[in-house]
Amino acid sequence: MPDVTAQSAPALAGARHLHSGKVRDLYELTEGPHAGRLLMVASDRISIFDFILDTTIPDKGELLTRMSLWWFDQLSDLVPNHVVSTDVPDEVRGRAVVCERLEMYPVECVARGYLTGSGLLDYRATASSGHRVCGISLPAGLEDGSRLPEPIFTPAPKAELGEHDENVSYEAVVATVGAERAAELHDLTLEVYRRAEGIARERGIILADTKLEFGARADGTTVLADEVLTPDSSRFWPADEWEPGRAQPSYDKQIVRNWALSRASGWDRSSGEPPPPLPAEVVELTRARYLEAYELLTGLTF
Repeated sequence: MPDVTAQSAPALAGARHLHSGKVRDLYELTEGPHAGRLLMVASDRISIFDFILDTTIPDKGELLTRMSLWWFDQLSDLVPNHVVSTDVPDEVRGRAVVCERLEMYPVECVARGYLTGSGLLDYRATASSGHRVCGISLPAGLEDGSRLPEPIFTPAPKAELGEHDENVSYEAVVATVGAERAAELHDLTLEVYRRAEGIARERGIILADTKLEFGARADGTTVLADEVLTPDSSRFWPADEWEPGRAQPSYDKQIVRNWALSRASGWDRSSGEPPPPLPAEVVELTRARYLEAYELLTGLTF
């Protein structure tokens, strides 16, 4: 299990630390106009294969926060989001938001428009019985990076820190949250993906897939939460370099995964040991790709 205590969340005046995940630290504000609200802080930590690396990526937390805020604005007519304010303590300014308390649904809502990652593994594993991903039938002959006939909803139960998300069927979501809520999550996830995929494509980026998290307000309203459409929760590919049948160049942390699995790292994934620290050139390349994705998508300069 990843050891988040090794990179403990900083103490913040007027806030009580509640929880640290792989990348984000969550606090409850105890003072000021937003007392009782949550403070979500994006760190510069990076995780791969359920390990939090000792090496951080400079500016990553601020880039993720800025990108999420931009996307929340683009999606505001589709679904409300959890952001209350960006007026946060000085120590975390630029990489934190004040957000609503929600009852989070225990489902990772994943939309895929292209076949890769765990979806590709599922597709290949079911070849003898008709090629399926999360129980959804797909045509034969698709390759790594192939565009799907239409986007698909491929949910996963939320994993505890250090456990792997596993794709599950839509029926499993129904059993978890009920038929009405499952249908809402299915439709919202695909609506968000289609909107974002079109925006990204206009800017020369393919949004291959993305993971969303939703929660409910006290009145039952479903709200988009956590981060949204960042290189940590999505696969972004340069559109002009897309070529099915191979691994695609990316704007996300695939750079770090690729290095960790290469001979250069000297790491054996099956050992159970965490990957070694990242070399400076991998850190800089990863930061540069996150920055490029942010500026291409938003049209803003960091």
